[in-house]
Amino acid sequence: MLKIAMLSTGEEILHGDIVDTNAAWLSGQFFKYGFSLSKRSTVGDSMSALVEELMMLSFNCDIVVVNGGLGPTTDDMSAEAVAQAAGLDLELYSQWMDKLEKFFADRGMDMPESNRKQAMLPKGAVIIDNPIGTACGFSLSFNDCDFYFTPGVPSEFQLMVESQILPQLTERHSDIVGYDCSKLYTFGLSESYLSDTLDKIDMPEGYVLGYRSHLPYIEVKLFGPKGDIDNRVKFLKMIHSLIEANVVSVDESMEEYVAHLIVDRAQSISTAEQSTYGHLARWLNSSYEAAYYCEHGWVLGESIDVGDNNNDALAAILALAGATKEKCHTGIALATGKMREQTFSVAIATQEGEWGQTLTFNRSLTRDDQVTIITTVTADMLRRYFLGKDMFPNYGSLLRNKEIYVPREFIGDT
Repeated sequence: MLKIAMLSTGEEILHGDIVDTNAAWLSGQFFKYGFSLSKRSTVGDSMSALVEELMMLSFNCDIVVVNGGLGPTTDDMSAEAVAQAAGLDLELYSQWMDKLEKFFADRGMDMPESNRKQAMLPKGAVIIDNPIGTACGFSLSFNDCDFYFTPGVPSEFQLMVESQILPQLTERHSDIVGYDCSKLYTFGLSESYLSDTLDKIDMPEGYVLGYRSHLPYIEVKLFGPKGDIDNRVKFLKMIHSLIEANVVSVDESMEEYVAHLIVDRAQSISTAEQSTYGHLARWLNSSYEAAYYCEHGWVLGESIDVGDNNNDALAAILALAGATKEKCHTGIALATGKMREQTFSVAIATQEGEWGQTLTFNRSLTRDDQVTIITTVTADMLRRYFLGKDMFPNYGSLLRNKEIYVPREFIGDT
């Protein structure tokens, strides 16, 4: 089995000034092609630390992708560091120097002398082209380890990996089988519940289940050999059947899926929000196509009471949803009511009737996380309405206190 590592360089990454999105992206891309990373490390702008890490990786890995440190400034040390580690001299690569001079000439500029450094590579290195930047990527082998040096700018890095590095790896290691991944996005289930429910499935060789938690969802990921579509679909259906009540989308985000439903159903939508502060309207308008049907959005302050004279939050939210639908002349209205002592109410008003529910958080969350979950519950009501599903499922992180459905014939003309 190939041992593959990624080395990220730079003080800004080491000290947390920026998030290392390149590492996360590379891990996912490599996994799809069967090149799973076994190690990721980060080193700051220290020559001795870089040389030491490169030496260690060369003795312990088959493939290493080094990201960053190819710029023109004094803190860009990757080329010099690997030259020291491999016992090589740096030399000027005229083909890259010519490209640098043309890059600046095309922009009517003189090339700064510092950019000359970007054409100084270890002797024997093979250039990896960078068609959109000045940082020259290159590959080099020493101690029976293949190194690929890449720029830190995400767009340059990703283009280099996709167009040159991955094709080289798949050609050199043609026996490696990549993976396809199907994702089920769930809402309202815990990782422990999902694990207890799904880990009992007898998966065939080459198939692996994975989980990713990112509020408000938990992704269930099914990895299988690339091209084995029939078996992957078979097992995906099996998994889906066990957790169907809380699956909000498959192979696309819930936002994308609900946007497709909005466009497909072509019903106008209005919103009235108190506990979500406009977040619901932004969620629904995140798709350009779906935004066409989102006609009105009201954000009501905490001081405003709507139909709440009897201190009945569920009745108030139904009244708010119904009034929003009527005043805005839309086919559907969604409403989120005030939150009091961890409890909130949401409702949807439609041509067929109105649904409302009051729920309580069963654990402590930040305000932003509460807003995210309330928004998702409300959007889930819209999704369930479009699909004709049960409007009141069990949500593991929420306790449902009340629920109500009022059929159209009991609402009166609006």
